[in-house]
Amino acid sequence: MSRLPVIVGFGGYNAAGRSSFHHGFRRTILESLNSQARQETLAGLAVMMKLVEVRDGRHCDADGNPLSLAEIENRHATAILDGTLVRRIELRHLDVDAAHWQKNLSISNAQFTTLRKQLPEPLPANWIIEELEDGQVLVTLQDSCDIKVDSYRALPVKSAGQLPSGFEPGELYNSRFHPRGLQLSVVAATDALRSTGIPWTRILEEVQPDEVAVFAGSIMSQLDENGFGGMMQSRLKGGRVTAKQCPLGLNTMPADFINAYVLGSVGTTGSVTGACATFLYNLQKGIDLIVSGQARVVLVGNAEAPLTQECIDGYGAMGALATEEGLRKVGGSDEVDFRRASRPFGDNCGFTLSESAQFVVLMDDELALALGADIHGAATDVFINADGYKKSISAPGPGNYLTLAKAAAAAAQLVGIDGVRQHSFVHAHGSSTPANRITESELLDRVAAVFGIENWPITAVKAFVGHSLASASADQVIAALGSFRYGVVPGIKTIDKVADDVHQRHLSLSTRDREIAGLEVCFINSKGFGGNNATGVILAPSVVERMLRKRHGEAAFAAWQARRETTRANAQAYDEQALHGQFDILYNFGNDLIDDQQLQISEEQIQVPGFNQPLVFKKDARFSDMV
Repeated sequence: MSRLPVIVGFGGYNAAGRSSFHHGFRRTILESLNSQARQETLAGLAVMMKLVEVRDGRHCDADGNPLSLAEIENRHATAILDGTLVRRIELRHLDVDAAHWQKNLSISNAQFTTLRKQLPEPLPANWIIEELEDGQVLVTLQDSCDIKVDSYRALPVKSAGQLPSGFEPGELYNSRFHPRGLQLSVVAATDALRSTGIPWTRILEEVQPDEVAVFAGSIMSQLDENGFGGMMQSRLKGGRVTAKQCPLGLNTMPADFINAYVLGSVGTTGSVTGACATFLYNLQKGIDLIVSGQARVVLVGNAEAPLTQECIDGYGAMGALATEEGLRKVGGSDEVDFRRASRPFGDNCGFTLSESAQFVVLMDDELALALGADIHGAATDVFINADGYKKSISAPGPGNYLTLAKAAAAAAQLVGIDGVRQHSFVHAHGSSTPANRITESELLDRVAAVFGIENWPITAVKAFVGHSLASASADQVIAALGSFRYGVVPGIKTIDKVADDVHQRHLSLSTRDREIAGLEVCFINSKGFGGNNATGVILAPSVVERMLRKRHGEAAFAAWQARRETTRANAQAYDEQALHGQFDILYNFGNDLIDDQQLQISEEQIQVPGFNQPLVFKKDARFSDMV
């Protein structure tokens, strides 16, 4: 009997805010919320963005005067809306109107004065040196010399999905010298774990040390000054490489940080990279370990912080990003609305980079029931296929047809073909490139026709939060959980209409939010450079509960519901705390270290210090017929 991987917690941060408890999702459907929910969402963002203070549990202005939710909305709604989702790149990342670069300059027949200690080694043959006072020298050039001079120029790309203005993850814990992607990993993993409402120590009591797994990473590594970026630039800038830049720059470091400083895990760890489908690649690993019984609890996620000049230059050189001039042409106006830069399935000109870190906590169904865990859905399958021979490494191919068709067939076996036809929807890759809107819509339309699906609801979260590369499909999964919770499929509100060349005979795309009752399945579709295609199947909590009743019986189901009340109360307490700006980050540096000399090893098991249960060696009958 295979174990069911259920989602018992989720969290993270992206351009929509904090993901746990659906706060980020609610920002994307703000227009469809009732007054109370809208004001609560705005108040939570106001605290994150440092627009509002919290004193003695009450919202206040800078002078300590209490503010009601309505007053927060009246005073700060514009700033909150302007400081979230996709928008013009802020100065905290870089000045897109004056981005630094070095201009080549040739000089000849020149003289200049400098310090002797600053002379290059070896000295160029055409330099004549004359000693001056105080360690200075006069340099005369007999010929020409090429030098580089600091200069500044505007970037053609000026928009990105950024964390809410004023919110800095590194301020939440002792993050000295941590690249931004690792800061995001720590705070996002904490958010996901806290959202479960179950202390991590309590979870560990119920599992063996090696029944925990973490799969996380970044496809672009850590490219800012504290990671590979600083290491690669140091010689050209005349600086020195630090001891931290190389190791902290590794793309596997998010998983390593979580194991070492958040969970204290000795279980399975890894980071699978699949371009823009990376989260689904890692999710597949988590699903496989739980279904097979190798792990009982798995933390899966990704962190990406690509808002650097080098990343923008790189993707921009490919012609993949939405430029200011391209948006001007698409909009037909000299005035560019950078908030509408990401335009899935509409008239568009390229995708929009973004920063994000998202994590989900998976458990097997038996453990979830025993702990009284709240269940937000289930991740049952991820299908991955390549494109075969390719002419262009970045061009789409047939692999995504295989992944989506297999996902639809698999879901039909779980919820029935009518469930797929009438109660499913798709979170499309929706990258916002002209090629994607045609090829992905054709793919979706053809698969819908084969499975008899009419008016298949399609949405694309990149319209709101941009393209976060490794975390992109995680953004989609988190948004799908929001749709299950609220019965709303977000409209693609950054476009005026669906582009004329989009295939939609069997599809339903809307620029407005849609209330759709009875959602049971979401297909998470992702297409990555190089032929990294993946489609995931996410089941709604209502479907999962039906499955749990059938497998475990009414008595066990009722007992779980009773235990779940305490879990929900604990989770709600964390949410209230976080809404007041107290995120209680899990970061354990240098404490509770395991002394490997204290390991108690026998032929049957290993007792690891600090863990309640021993690691029992599994009986392996896989090759018993051969020995």
